[in-house]
Amino acid sequence: LPGHKPTPTPGFSNTAYAPGNQVPYDYPQHAPETYQGAWSSGLQGQTMGVPAGVAFPPIQNQPITTGGTIWMPVPPPLPNCPPGLEYLTQIDQILIHQQTELLEILTGFETNNKYEIKNTLGQRVYFAAEDTECCSRNCCGPSRPFTLRIIDNLGHEVITLQRPLRCSSCCFPCCLQELEVQAPPGIPIGYVVQNWHPCLPKFTIQDERRMDILKITGPCVVCSCCEDIHFEVKSVDETSTVGRISKQWTGVLKETFTDADNFGITFPIDLDVKMKAVMIGACFLIDFMFFEHTGDKQQRTGVWQ
Repeated sequence: LPGHKPTPTPGFSNTAYAPGNQVPYDYPQHAPETYQGAWSSGLQGQTMGVPAGVAFPPIQNQPITTGGTIWMPVPPPLPNCPPGLEYLTQIDQILIHQQTELLEILTGFETNNKYEIKNTLGQRVYFAAEDTECCSRNCCGPSRPFTLRIIDNLGHEVITLQRPLRCSSCCFPCCLQELEVQAPPGIPIGYVVQNWHPCLPKFTIQDERRMDILKITGPCVVCSCCEDIHFEVKSVDETSTVGRISKQWTGVLKETFTDADNFGITFPIDLDVKMKAVMIGACFLIDFMFFEHTGDKQQRTGVWQ
């Protein structure tokens, strides 16, 4: 209605409306189940609290539902943005849920990890799947080299993460963990590099030119003890915090018998989408280094294995 400005939902930025976004940021972000039905004929007036018969403009790119999964609407292409990363321009939080593998629980046989990547409305933004040989998974364990493919809701591989086999011992500080982030596949956009430290998990986020952009610092003891574990994302000089990667506590049973972890990532909404993608890559590297276990009591309790 003219002059009416709804109150924005907490957790979403209202400072800017990028041309081409189907819904301005200063409009309410509906939960997935109400978003799809909000514009249905006959119920529109009752749902929005206005008289029946009042016409509303159609909303483009509504969420897609397939097999019970609600996907985030496809954003329009943007200049100077790798294809598929347009989703990241609209969000400042990401939730990553690792899927539980029944075979892994019953047999202890390590399977390829799979993850759902969602926004705060519960809409799936991406799906991530590990692509690693069976021998590497079960012989190298959490230290294994891997390729992780991140797919958008159109089925396109938009981000590829590649981790080479590296040593995880403090005796070899010249051969630390590293992750390359490609978007689109084959084109590096950034790196996550582990920094040597005797007691703290520390990483540097670099751009495609290997220039330092951000720092990540974790707690001294990385152990799930009934609480979330936070890795702070800071400026290069480490004087200010700009984001966070959090491993969320999922309960005693799930923490003990599975390696299916939940993570939350926050970053500034105006951060370069390439660096947002690299932060997602950093989350996966942290998961493998400190939280990848299969009920074998090998939960990480520090920086080194």
